[in-house]
Amino acid sequence: MKSYQAPEAGKPLIEVKSPTPEPTGSQVIIKTIACGVCHSDVHIHSGAFDLGGGNELPVPVPNPFTLGHEVFGEVVAVGPKATNINVGDKRIVYPWIGCSDCNVCANGDEHLCNTGPVIGVMQPGGFGDHVVVPHSKYLHDAGDTPEHLAGSYACSGLTAYSALKKGAPYLSDHDLIIIGIGGVGMMGLQIAKAAFNCNPIVVDVDEEKLKLALENGASAAINPTDEDAMMKVFEITGGNASVAIDFVGSEQSTAFGTNLLRKGGKYIIVGLYGGELKLPLPLIPIMERGVQGSYTGSPGDMHELMELVRSGKVDPIPVEKRPASQANQTLEDLKNGKILGRAALMHD
Repeated sequence: MKSYQAPEAGKPLIEVKSPTPEPTGSQVIIKTIACGVCHSDVHIHSGAFDLGGGNELPVPVPNPFTLGHEVFGEVVAVGPKATNINVGDKRIVYPWIGCSDCNVCANGDEHLCNTGPVIGVMQPGGFGDHVVVPHSKYLHDAGDTPEHLAGSYACSGLTAYSALKKGAPYLSDHDLIIIGIGGVGMMGLQIAKAAFNCNPIVVDVDEEKLKLALENGASAAINPTDEDAMMKVFEITGGNASVAIDFVGSEQSTAFGTNLLRKGGKYIIVGLYGGELKLPLPLIPIMERGVQGSYTGSPGDMHELMELVRSGKVDPIPVEKRPASQANQTLEDLKNGKILGRAALMHD
């Protein structure tokens, strides 16, 4: 098999050839067709998350490591105990696998497990042309979803869906503000329309992304760098926006977004750009606003999302197809904001 591995954090990926894995037990071997590239890949590759104030949170990945958690591929081998799957099936891989032994996993929240063998983080992911999946329960039928888009539902789609569930219900289009219209934010826009009957307001510093969001159903688009940006939001919402979902997660986005909500509003932080959250503490109880994090989504969320996707109700987002050999350049372009929507690495 061939993979594009980082020898250690921050180092360029290199092409590595190794024996194709053989399945044991309930394992399933997926031959990767396409793997979406995510901002999390950028952070994991760098080796740390920015906590602000000069502090970092190291990412405990093994060396070398193979990125890629948005995997779509074809089943090419199954272990002797594998069930409900056949060679030749094409599936999306749910990557947020837990240890299966702790109380968190028992509660159905494998994505919140601290010790799970997450694909593309703790075990090799879709930047390689074969991926080992421990059980068929982590595989999902993509229906008629295009191959280059399918894997993105396992992270950007799932992450957006899980965050939107935390804020629901939405009583009007102006009840919800989406901050950041990258790949995850664009998924959030499409899923908000399909699952929650809401055409939200969107906020981004990139005029091209704002234009794309309006073309895809956003009810309004605001550039926070405009001098009167906050006033424009208040004119649209009447000061009554109840939920803002921040798909950026920077000091600048939170400084802008946390001021947009009504009393009792909820601010949901999804993005991992980094920095510190600075809020006047008395305003939290006075305004009765909540601040909540949201991280990927559970296996149950994934099942719900894929039912919605297979129904044809979720409009596709733009995805740029690139050969897997361009993995290094794709990480760099994503880091520098040069990709509209999503990018997917295509394997031979």
